[in-house]
Amino acid sequence: MERARIWPALPAAEWADTRATLHLWTQVVGKVRLALSPLMNHWWNVPLYLTARGLTTSAMFHGALGLEIRLDLLDHQLEVSTSDGTYGRLPLAPQTVAAFHARLMSLLGDLGAPVRIWTTPCELPDPIPFERDLVHEDYDREAVERFFRALLAADRVLGRFRAGFIGKASPVHFFWGSFDLAATLFSGRRAPERPGTDRITREAYSHEVFSAGFWPGDAREDACFYAYAAPEPEGFAGARVPAGAYHQGLKEFVLPYEEVRTADDPEERLLAFLGAAYRAAADLGGWDRAALERAPPAARPEGEPTAPPPPPTVH
Repeated sequence: MERARIWPALPAAEWADTRATLHLWTQVVGKVRLALSPLMNHWWNVPLYLTARGLTTSAMFHGALGLEIRLDLLDHQLEVSTSDGTYGRLPLAPQTVAAFHARLMSLLGDLGAPVRIWTTPCELPDPIPFERDLVHEDYDREAVERFFRALLAADRVLGRFRAGFIGKASPVHFFWGSFDLAATLFSGRRAPERPGTDRITREAYSHEVFSAGFWPGDAREDACFYAYAAPEPEGFAGARVPAGAYHQGLKEFVLPYEEVRTADDPEERLLAFLGAAYRAAADLGGWDRAALERAPPAARPEGEPTAPPPPPTVH
């Protein structure tokens, strides 16, 4: 598969309107998952997950009825399947957020899973409730497919990076609020209390973490990879992280996606970034790395927490 297909260009200016629309559509779908899933630690009941064709809620339950919502970003349709064998779909095509929201709610009702959600978008300035949003309606299929290919590439490398960590760790998952793909590693210790923070932040950062991920940009900023520690250990901002720059405002290391995709070896460039940021966070934070990694630190290849396990033997 050619490089440009695996690591496609993703300039913010070329798909800003489509990105804004897709972000809001994923929020509608994500809020259904939130409504139909019990609270898990660190809000792990909230994200969507990457599939070979797009994004999914994974299985949810409306009473005893199992259902799943999938966003197929190759055939450009939303699909809903239930454990009763019923199925419905909606086209992903130019339409307002209000229309998308109404059609999805109607489809869920038709399939025996009516649901009520809080319709105000999250983590966005000046949010417009879904049912009143007649502003966002752009949908460029080619741009969406490039975004999906970028997600696939990021997911593959984040999964390889995470594989060497045997402590508590999140899946690689897609947060529809912030519209980013992330994986989080935990030291095993509780984090200090954060006075004055909201319930969402307290739950998300109740324990010490190192988190890394891929953000596809917005109307002003191009796509990037990021890495941060919370709480941030002393000296982390000054750590040597190849190709990454520490962003004082965000309190995280940032590596432009464009630098990764145009590197001689994009995967190794990204692994070097992730590995260096992780080691800085873990060493400066006093993590018990010998207990948290698959191999002793001395046996670890440069650029990742530890070597991924060998593939299984197929008989």
